[in-house]
Amino acid sequence: MAIDTDIIEPLQPLAAAPVAASGESLSTRQLAWRRFRRHRLALASAVLLLLIGVASVVVPLLSKDSYHQTFTAGRIVAPFAHSGPSWKHWFGVDEIGRDVFTRVLYGGRISLMVGVSVALSAGVIGSIVGALAGYYGGWIDNLLMRVTDLFLALPFLVILIVGSRVPFIADRGALGIVVILSLFFWMPLARIVRGVFLSMKEKEFVEAARSVGASNPRIIFGQMLPNALGPIIVNATLGIAGAILAESALSFLGFGVQPPLPTWGNLLLEAQPFALTSPYLTLFPGLFILATVLCVNFLGDGLRDALDPHQRIRARE
Repeated sequence: MAIDTDIIEPLQPLAAAPVAASGESLSTRQLAWRRFRRHRLALASAVLLLLIGVASVVVPLLSKDSYHQTFTAGRIVAPFAHSGPSWKHWFGVDEIGRDVFTRVLYGGRISLMVGVSVALSAGVIGSIVGALAGYYGGWIDNLLMRVTDLFLALPFLVILIVGSRVPFIADRGALGIVVILSLFFWMPLARIVRGVFLSMKEKEFVEAARSVGASNPRIIFGQMLPNALGPIIVNATLGIAGAILAESALSFLGFGVQPPLPTWGNLLLEAQPFALTSPYLTLFPGLFILATVLCVNFLGDGLRDALDPHQRIRARE
């Protein structure tokens, strides 16, 4: 009689399932949420990140001005240039009369989009490379890991600057920055996933899948990769912070997204000549970068604790 491989589930260690005070057993998702909820700093960081992201998306509802607009109600606002924060302009006005609050939120759209896109694309590349290397081993493992070592040995900032000047990448703005950053953010995750697969491929559920004739791709992507999602999610989350910092550094050096499209990095570049006379021009973009990166790191710590299968908590309501 043929055995349906769809019913194969990973075998878990024989241990009592956590139970709540009501006597109900807790699912893995409920247990992870309970761990994450106890990490107050990570929870607050997630809320703040959500607020920054939503504000960047709905900025047309929060401000009547565009990020390049220098006119208000038919009058040029240049006479009010370099005015500090006020009730009308919460973050002040720049040297040619543009509202800094509007430009910071529009810049958040690009910076956050670059960070999330790089984390997702690099996460996919790193997961596939690490999974193939860890599962197959042998010459495939050696080849993929040597390629990983080669990318790690390249001078990161120099390659990014040179790559951002390539016409194919430079002509595509933010999309080109996502491409060039994704090529240099997958290597740490590839090493992590490889280590997880090396320790997992001799587990009972993998042997059971092989014994009933499951194909290698099905074992890798259907059985093993879902069980490695914890470290993948944590690493991808932390990658968002690294990508935002890298994009900001490139834009600040003049090699990233080019004006008039604002990002937090090129806002700092434009404000550099006025750092002493109008410090608010550098203060607010810098604060948004700092807050976002800190929140992403705290969120990553909370997810790591929540998704760690070795964490034990007492099941209380």
